[in-house]
Amino acid sequence: MNKLLFLVLATAASASFAATDTASYKQMTAKAASDYKVAKAACDNQSGNAKDVCVAQAKATRAHAEADAATQYKNDTKSLEKARVSVADADYDVAKAKCKSLSGSDKDTCMTTAKSDHSLAINDARADAGKDGTMSGRASEAVADSVITTKVKADLIREPDLKSLDVHVETQNGTVMLSGFVPSQAEADKAIQVARNVKGVSKVENGLQIQPKQ
Repeated sequence: MNKLLFLVLATAASASFAATDTASYKQMTAKAASDYKVAKAACDNQSGNAKDVCVAQAKATRAHAEADAATQYKNDTKSLEKARVSVADADYDVAKAKCKSLSGSDKDTCMTTAKSDHSLAINDARADAGKDGTMSGRASEAVADSVITTKVKADLIREPDLKSLDVHVETQNGTVMLSGFVPSQAEADKAIQVARNVKGVSKVENGLQIQPKQ
């Protein structure tokens, strides 16, 4: 094939692929915004702390969806870092809203855990920034694992059958490791089920311990 013709075809194909990626990204973020409006409107039927939690969860769901879009269709550290920081902030807001319904030492413990998880998520989001402005293979893998971790945490927080926030989540190569304490075997089983239902999870390792509340 003539070299000039080959270059023209290659350039056209590359431009077409980029356009498709951009269109797909915009489509996903538009759907995230639309779903958020619907979810937020549904929160108007609630009041007090329940409404605060509902709104925070709606925002977190949108942040996760937008992070998924960035992970799938963008490959620059600035966009991915921004998306992951937004997810960390949104998940933190959900946790804080839930903590407000508690009192005493339970509330203090809840807030301490929420702050710790938020700091770890922010540090993790910023740790993979590359000097060349793109994600290396290793960093991209870390992003995927981080996205899985934040999604599992968010789904655990949103799950109405789970009362405990003492579940710690780590992900490595698609394998989710759960640890911490839950008050019953039923909640342990539910936590495992929630983790397994998250997209991208290949395996769940259960390290949860049963500690009935006194």
